[in-house]
Amino acid sequence: MTIVSYDDAPVPIRQDLLEAHQRSWQRIAAPGTWLTGATRVAIAREVRHAHQCGFCAERKAALMPYSVTGSHETVTDIPAAQVELIHRLATDSARLKRSWARELIDSGLSEEEYVETVGVACTTISLDTFAHAVGMSPRDIPAAVDGAPTKIRPSEARQGDAWVPWIAPEDASEADRAIFGPGISNIRRALSLVPAEARGFFDLNTSQYLSAEQMKDFTTRFRAITRAQIELVAGRISAINQCAY
Repeated sequence: MTIVSYDDAPVPIRQDLLEAHQRSWQRIAAPGTWLTGATRVAIAREVRHAHQCGFCAERKAALMPYSVTGSHETVTDIPAAQVELIHRLATDSARLKRSWARELIDSGLSEEEYVETVGVACTTISLDTFAHAVGMSPRDIPAAVDGAPTKIRPSEARQGDAWVPWIAPEDASEADRAIFGPGISNIRRALSLVPAEARGFFDLNTSQYLSAEQMKDFTTRFRAITRAQIELVAGRISAINQCAY
């Protein structure tokens, strides 16, 4: 099923990118592990709306975002805690805190819903940033697919150093080991409380960046630009976004 087209792209788009983006939009629209397709589509809509939210703009401009009070301007009816999570991820992700995350979870957003919301939001941001980077408008968000979430929590997930439980590579089931790739990377563990979301996000990451195996290979040229050029771009973007990872 065709969900996204790049026929209007001003530059050629690799086939593997198109296919990865198709899978990502299909995944966003479908029922997840803890969220319905309708909720996942609503998350994508809130991601796009966050940059027009006056409350978000006021907090972004403040020295301390937590000193600003108010309410978000929303375009969906999803819970307030979920809207707060989405809008902060989209507009001010460099200044999030563990206590902030715990407040959202304590207010009724489960740890699993928190992780899945993060996954859908970050996937949407990645897709929209790609469209912007190549000079296109954001693609249409697909209609939600009916169905119920599976609500299967991995029994091997444990609380560790992260803000929410995650899976240690040595505890991962055979089906979930593909999430981690070679070596142990915390960024690849971050969504592992919802393994389907982790697999989906890194499926997109493989095409937009590199696979876990390719990241360890510094001699082969996998893209049109060199690895050094890739990392220069990545480093500059990380600095602009205040990414401390």
